[in-house]
Formats: sequence, structure tokens, C-alpha cells
Amino acid sequence: MSAEEGTARPGPDGRLRCPWGLSAEDYIAYHDTEWGRAVHGDDALYERLSLEAFQSGLSWLTILRRREGFRAAFAGFRIEEVAAFTEADEARLLADTGIIRNRAKIQAAVANAKVAAALGEGELDALIWSYAPDPARRAAPRTHADIPAVTAESTALAKDLKKRGFRFVGPTTAYALMQACGLVNDHLADCWVRERMHEPAE
Repeated sequence: MSAEEGTARPGPDGRLRCPWGLSAEDYIAYHDTEWGRAVHGDDALYERLSLEAFQSGLSWLTILRRREGFRAAFAGFRIEEVAAFTEADEARLLADTGIIRNRAKIQAAVANAKVAAALGEGELDALIWSYAPDPARRAAPRTHADIPAVTAESTALAKDLKKRGFRFVGPTTAYALMQACGLVNDHLADCWVRERMHEPAE
């Protein structure tokens, strides 16, 4: 992607958007109403953490198009319910065509629910958000090339999560989580959504 290709581009309504938000029709609503908006709540963050782990090595579009299938398969990503999953549940998930049938990722999602369930209420939320950097120290990215794949904060978050027993949470996955859940605002400077980040995810 050239610097010019990485700048904000007009969408079908004429508004400037991050170029990835126009790369597929499914992305427009996600880009406009979800990505980068603050996400709070243990279950909601567990869902995002799980989906980012499933996305590893794949396109996010693949996950986005299967999100309702994932929610149905993983009991709405309610931590307490997924933490109680058995080997029979894992076998069921491996046969579920509505999700990504990767044994290691499925086992990680269940194991992560058990770790999250062992934390106190609100602790997963507090833990993840404690790594949000000071927005005043981050310049608005002008092009896609200005956006990092990993940061010191995402590396520290991944290390903390792994220390607690979470799986599939490397620095890159942790940064993707931070971007998606509003810990950082990586909408491009000219993107019309950037100034709406104070609004919660829909």
C-alpha cells in the first residue's frame, strides 16, 4: 500500500474513511459504529479478545461474517458459561461450521474463560484498560503507514495476560484488541469517525 493509498478515502456517502473501512461492504458499518469505540464489561472484552485470537492469521472480515455464529457457539461469550464448557462442548465446537474450527484456538477460548472467571467482577475490564496510553501523547495518524502493529503498551498487556494464564494473546493481537475496543484511536486524522470516538460502540 502506497502512502497515497493509505490516506482517508471518500465512501459511497462522500465521507472520508480509513481505507480498510471501504475494502468490503461489510466493513463500513463496523468501521463507522464499532471499531475504536470504547468497549467495557468483562464479557464484552472477553468476546473481543476471543475473536481477535480467532482472527490470528486470517482476515478480520472472515471473523466479522461469522460473529453471530461465534456468539451462538460460545453462549454469547458469557464468561461463566464458557468457563463451564466440557470436552463434549469442545467437540461440538470443532464440528460447528459457523465458526473457525481450529482446535488450539477453541481450547484457548475455553481456557481463557476459566482464567477470566477466576478474576473478580470487573477485573478483566480494569486490567485491559489499565494499559490504555495517554491519548494526548499520540498524534493522529495521517496514513495507514503511521499506525503501528505493536506498541510498548500492547507488549506489556500481552505479557500481563500471559502471566495470568491467557492464551493466544501476543503483542500484535493485544494491539488489535486495543484498537478495536477504543484504548487507542487509530482512525486516520481525516476520517470522519475519528472525532466521534467519545460515543460508545453500537
